[in-house]
Amino acid sequence: MKKVILLFLLITSKNVFSQTLSFENLNKYLDYIENNNLGVGSISIFEEDKEVYQKSFGQKNIQNLNYDNNTKYHVGSVTKMITATLVFKLIENNQLKLTDKLSDFYPQIPNSEIITIKNLLEHTSGLGSYVVKDGEVWITKKVTEEEILDLIIEQGVIFQPNEKVKYSNSAYFLLTKILEKKYKKSFFRIFNTEIVNPLNLKNIASIKSDPKNIFKPYKFDNNEWSELKEEIYFPNVIGVGDIVSTSKELNVFINSLFQNRIINKETLEEMLPILNKEDWGRGIATWTFDDHIFYGHGGDTLGSHALTIYNKEDKLSISYNTNGERISKEEFVKSIVYALYNKEFKFPEIK
Repeated sequence: MKKVILLFLLITSKNVFSQTLSFENLNKYLDYIENNNLGVGSISIFEEDKEVYQKSFGQKNIQNLNYDNNTKYHVGSVTKMITATLVFKLIENNQLKLTDKLSDFYPQIPNSEIITIKNLLEHTSGLGSYVVKDGEVWITKKVTEEEILDLIIEQGVIFQPNEKVKYSNSAYFLLTKILEKKYKKSFFRIFNTEIVNPLNLKNIASIKSDPKNIFKPYKFDNNEWSELKEEIYFPNVIGVGDIVSTSKELNVFINSLFQNRIINKETLEEMLPILNKEDWGRGIATWTFDDHIFYGHGGDTLGSHALTIYNKEDKLSISYNTNGERISKEEFVKSIVYALYNKEFKFPEIK
């Protein structure tokens, strides 16, 4: 009898959760965004490992724009979550340790003898951000790997390992090069072999795979959208911010990660931030919306932005991509979460 009651409660609680998702509110929000020219992008939502909602919006406001369901977005630093996952696959297979030193691979980097793989993953290394030079993003044109390494050395360290947390693009550049050394192949080949092919993904790729059908970035100026003329040269940010994807396939990735189809449960736990203690884990960050806790990663290029997040309790994931941003991705996704959970939210002001 107890087993019957327990089963009934489980089924009932699951149904109650499903009924709380308000796609009607979400449609109203996205229609408002499109009708008032406040953004361009796509949303995919997975529940229990299946896509339950998908919507593209704003594209009709860009003249002569060609796209389809397979058109991909630049996802920026969401790439780092994938790089971290590949590093943890090596750790899981005893080919690398969190305590291994950077000096084992790049002894010329300042503090390399005390910076660990763990420090690189969780942004506690003290290394800087090679994408910015003299206060500006300088990698909009092709540069060599040697030039990047020289700049990382020149920038030095801003603090000692474990003293604080500061986001580091340089750390993930080095992690990518370590991956390539360990696997003895290029990052895009590692990504294809370890993630893309096993998950049968068709619309996610490293830029070195030469993917096609990618959205151009746009900016809103003089009451209309125009193509952004300058963007990052993506081969300069392999493993750091080079991946392109549809919203749906970002969701397939993050669901596969949390359903232990890429790494095991114990390994995933090592990646996650410690609740109420860390905002950043080792390749995964925490995103909190009132009492709803999500894990994932965001990404920004000069013209495209992305966020993919997963709620463990509800087995709910949200992936958002935009190539025409007028509302920050953080505020945008906050409104999406509030709309889904029937919480009060405001339509953005039209300026």
